[in-house]
Amino acid sequence: MLFSRSRFVAFSVFITNFPNFQFLNPIFLIHCFTSYSSFSNSTTLYSQLHNLVSSFNHLLHQKNPTPSIIQFGKILGSLVKANHYSIVVSLHRQMEFNGIASNLVTLSILINCFSQLGHNSLSFSVFSNILKKGYEPDAITLTTLIKGLCLKGDIHKALHFHDKVLALGFQLNQVSYRTLINGLCKVGQTKAALEMLRRIDGKLVRLDVVMYNTIIDGVCKDKLVNDAFDFYSEMVAKRICPTVVTYNTLICGLCIMGQLKDAIGLLHKMILENINPTVYTFSILVDAFCKEGKVKEAKNVFVVMMKKDVKPNIVTYNSLMNGYCLVNEVNKAESIFNTMAQIGVAPDVHSYSIMISGFCKIKMVDEAMKLFEEMHCKQIFPDVVTYNSLIDGLCKSGRISYALKLIGEMHDRGQPPNIITYNSLLDALCKNHHVDKAIELLTKLKDHNIQPSVCTYNILINGLCKSGRLKDAQKVFEDVLVNGYNIDVYTYNTMIKGFCKKGFVIPQFWTV
Repeated sequence: MLFSRSRFVAFSVFITNFPNFQFLNPIFLIHCFTSYSSFSNSTTLYSQLHNLVSSFNHLLHQKNPTPSIIQFGKILGSLVKANHYSIVVSLHRQMEFNGIASNLVTLSILINCFSQLGHNSLSFSVFSNILKKGYEPDAITLTTLIKGLCLKGDIHKALHFHDKVLALGFQLNQVSYRTLINGLCKVGQTKAALEMLRRIDGKLVRLDVVMYNTIIDGVCKDKLVNDAFDFYSEMVAKRICPTVVTYNTLICGLCIMGQLKDAIGLLHKMILENINPTVYTFSILVDAFCKEGKVKEAKNVFVVMMKKDVKPNIVTYNSLMNGYCLVNEVNKAESIFNTMAQIGVAPDVHSYSIMISGFCKIKMVDEAMKLFEEMHCKQIFPDVVTYNSLIDGLCKSGRISYALKLIGEMHDRGQPPNIITYNSLLDALCKNHHVDKAIELLTKLKDHNIQPSVCTYNILINGLCKSGRLKDAQKVFEDVLVNGYNIDVYTYNTMIKGFCKKGFVIPQFWTV
């Protein structure tokens, strides 16, 4: 359908005033996007990609009969489905250089690619080209532009564009409003998303399960689980059937609030309604029970999972291992860890971190070291959590020199230590009567812009008090107060205990 001149003028004025708008510049595109030729020797490309690009090149040089733009559109569409957005941009540029005129479909594909790549100014430039050619954009094209803005977090621009689209008489569809509602919830504007839902209900489009699921997820993240169940009841009353996503979201919300009994009740309800729980459903429950230290209940959920022929994944196993480690049943966690490899579920960095932390907590540091070395052999790269767990274990066992070696390794691997890493080291230095070295380390941390925490100062104050250096401890304590840290009860108790032990008078302002 051709675009009316009045609409074209109105839209063109709006778009050129749109933030960061720029007209398409072929030279800019050459520099911004890699052509397919640079991918030709990559071993990561699928044969399908090679075949599609070969077909495109064949069409590009075909003279008799001249290929239609529809044929090009099919190839570009297939590449988009495989997420090869940059390649589509490059191929589209080749089409234009060879004088092949785009149509609404290929230009809409190009908009989608720019949106997915985060280049919204280029998306709107292509949209301007669509208007110039006299095409009337459909809901799909308009939704793609809205989605691009939402992906970048530019939700206010997306809403502004939405309002302008409606003012010019265009129709949006369910997907458009799913996109807007999701965009609002993603940036924490659940209330605005709900207002949008009420605004469109029965007026612009029919509400669907995806919209309700998004709202339910948003209110659950805001810890308004009762409101989430109100929306659940509302959708059921409107004969919109809940899906497994609905139930998963509600179960997750209940678990976040610690309402595990209700979460189990909801699991039974969905099973009775013939909605099959997924591995994600069971993993949520296993993780929640484990974090509460209720490993027996987590194991019961795991048993139900197996009976339902739902295969546990790495997340399920990691949650269960973590649960056992939290209650110091590391041997059971180790048994699961060993079983994983036997059943074809390869442990990941989180699996190793859990086990290393577990072994360190029960003072089996040598076992933790073996796992750490195994990671290197299997080329599983430790993250900061892995290093921190092992460094803490080494420090607590008095092996400070090896802990320092690991901190050096962290720097070499581009995995900079954080304040948790250094707190372990400071604690070890203080407990091994190296308080001056601890003070020196704290000074270096500040010089390197690593912000100490309350825990950092608690460690140092405790170390100074136990060394009988109350004046130094008092100075650190007062510096902490001046710098605006929220001192906890532990800090006060440490100082009061130290002063009482020496028979000193407690400064009055401490008790205010």
